[in-house]
Amino acid sequence: MRLSIGIVGLPNVGKSTLFKILTKIEVNIANYPFATIDPNIGVVTVPDERLQKLSIMSQTKKIVPAVVEFYDIAGLVKGANEGEGLGNQFLSHIKEVSAIVEVVRCFPSDEIIHVEEGVNPVRDMDIINTELILKDLDSVERRLSKVESEAKSGDKKKIKDAATLKTVKERLGAGNLLFTMPKEILNDEVVRELNLITAKPQVYLLNGDEAHVSQELKDKIKALGADYVIMNLAGAENLDLLIKKAYEVLGLISFLTTGVEETRAWTIERGWKAPQAAGVIHSDFEKKFIRAEVINWAKLLEAGSESAAKQKGWLRIEGKDYIMQDGDVVNVRHG
Repeated sequence: MRLSIGIVGLPNVGKSTLFKILTKIEVNIANYPFATIDPNIGVVTVPDERLQKLSIMSQTKKIVPAVVEFYDIAGLVKGANEGEGLGNQFLSHIKEVSAIVEVVRCFPSDEIIHVEEGVNPVRDMDIINTELILKDLDSVERRLSKVESEAKSGDKKKIKDAATLKTVKERLGAGNLLFTMPKEILNDEVVRELNLITAKPQVYLLNGDEAHVSQELKDKIKALGADYVIMNLAGAENLDLLIKKAYEVLGLISFLTTGVEETRAWTIERGWKAPQAAGVIHSDFEKKFIRAEVINWAKLLEAGSESAAKQKGWLRIEGKDYIMQDGDVVNVRHG
C-alpha cells in the first residue's frame, strides 16, 4: 500500500517550496501564478527510526522504508472548477491521490504576490474548498442524471444508487466537504467509483509562524473535521511531522519484518487483521495464512534476537483474528 498525497492551494502559498523540501527535487518555483502546469511527483521515505535499529540487530543487507508519493498540483484559483487558470486540468490530478495537504499562507510578505491581493487564510481556505466542492458536485450531478434514467426501469440497485447520490449531492450543495460523511456512504460502490476529491481526508499546512495563525483559523479547520500542522516553510528542514500527521489522519500504521536480507516497513490501515497484513507482503499469504509470530519492535530489541525472544517466551503466536498494532514485527506462516 503506497500513500499518495496531493499538495493543493492558491498560487504562491508555498506548495512548490514544500514539495522541494520534501523530495529534494528542483521544481519550477516562480513568483507568479501557474508556474507549475504539470504535477510534479516525488517519492518520499517515511521517517522510521525503528528500521535502523532493527537492521543493526539483524545485520541486514538492505533497509526498505515505507514511502509516500507527493503530487505538487498547480495553484488553484477562484473559478478553477469551470476551467479558470487551467483549473479543471489540475483538479483531475487531485482525483488520483489518497489524501490532500492544503497549504494555506499565513505569513505576511510585501515581496511575494498574493493572487487575492492580501493575506487572509480563512478566505483562502474557503476559496480552495469551494472549488473542490463544485468540482465534486459536477461529477455527482452527471452520474446522478444517468443513474436516475436507468432507475426508471425499476432496477432496485439503480434506485438505491440514485438515493445515495442524492444524499451526497445535498451535502455538497450545502457547501460541505464529504470526508466526514458515514463510511458506508463513502465506501458505496456508486460513490467510490467517482473518486471524489472532498471525500479524501485533509491535512492543512499553515505556512507561517505560530504567531501568524489565528484561533479563528484553527477552530474553522477543526470544525471541518480536519487537522493541521503549523510550519514556516521558509525555514523548514524536517517535515517528518507532516508525514506522521498524514498517517494519523488516514488511520495508517506500519508493521515490520526483519532478517539478514532486509528490514522493511509495511503500511496498512489501522484495524486490519493479521491475514490482511500478510496479504500486503504477498497476496498468497492472505489466502494461505495459518498464523503469525508477533513481537513488538522494542521488545525484540530488548531480547537482542529472535531466538532470544523465543527463549524468553516473548514471541507470540497469533491467529486470523489478531488485530495488527503499529510496530509489530511479524513472521508469517502460510500454507
